[in-house]
Amino acid sequence: MAARVTEIAENVYQISTFVERANFRFNQFLVLDEQPLLYHTGTNLLFPEVREAVATLLDPSTIRWIGFSHYEADECGALAAWQTLAPEAIAVCGLTSKMVSVDDAAALRPAQALADEETFSTGKYRFRFLRTPHVPHAWDAGHLFEETQGILFCSDLFHQNGDLEPLTNADVVGQFRQTLLDYLDGPMSGYFPHTNHTQEILQRLAGLQPALLAIMHGSAFVGNGAQAIFDLAAVMKEVLG
Repeated sequence: MAARVTEIAENVYQISTFVERANFRFNQFLVLDEQPLLYHTGTNLLFPEVREAVATLLDPSTIRWIGFSHYEADECGALAAWQTLAPEAIAVCGLTSKMVSVDDAAALRPAQALADEETFSTGKYRFRFLRTPHVPHAWDAGHLFEETQGILFCSDLFHQNGDLEPLTNADVVGQFRQTLLDYLDGPMSGYFPHTNHTQEILQRLAGLQPALLAIMHGSAFVGNGAQAIFDLAAVMKEVLG
């Protein structure tokens, strides 16, 4: 279950572990900069593999920021383990995550909450936070957009099952559609909600014109990110709406 490390953009590395019983990959993203950022911690179970992978790129104790979309095991389950390892690491998330879950249940030190459209810098790179309740899921959900290279860290959106390549310009929306259909029934039903605000939120994300989609499960997508998000919105409305 060793993690695979791939540079998917300048100074942005995908750390990916395939879990056979789940039949998909769990991806974290490490941004090398003056103040390194780890996006997604992975679960506590995956922490040893992810830590070893990070150590091939930098000293894990130097991580300064830990980001994630919402409170969930694969998003921030190993937050305390990472903060123990990196004594200056601060969680950065939406205010709802901070107040409702993260500060009490996950973090060793208070998280830095970001307001909608608030930005912060890690040095060379600049990140904007967008509040996206229930997209992909959970009322505390949000997304980070790296403005310098046009990278949208889009959590579970575009989820693709299988042991897939690190980076693709192929049809990730078609694979996402199949995932939705596979999860309509059974224990994964309700994985993606569709509310009155879903389409509006997805249109807002498409308006960022991302050049790269850093996806939690499956291949990262390089290409016309806006069109991919528009296509994803149509699929979600068709299957879930």
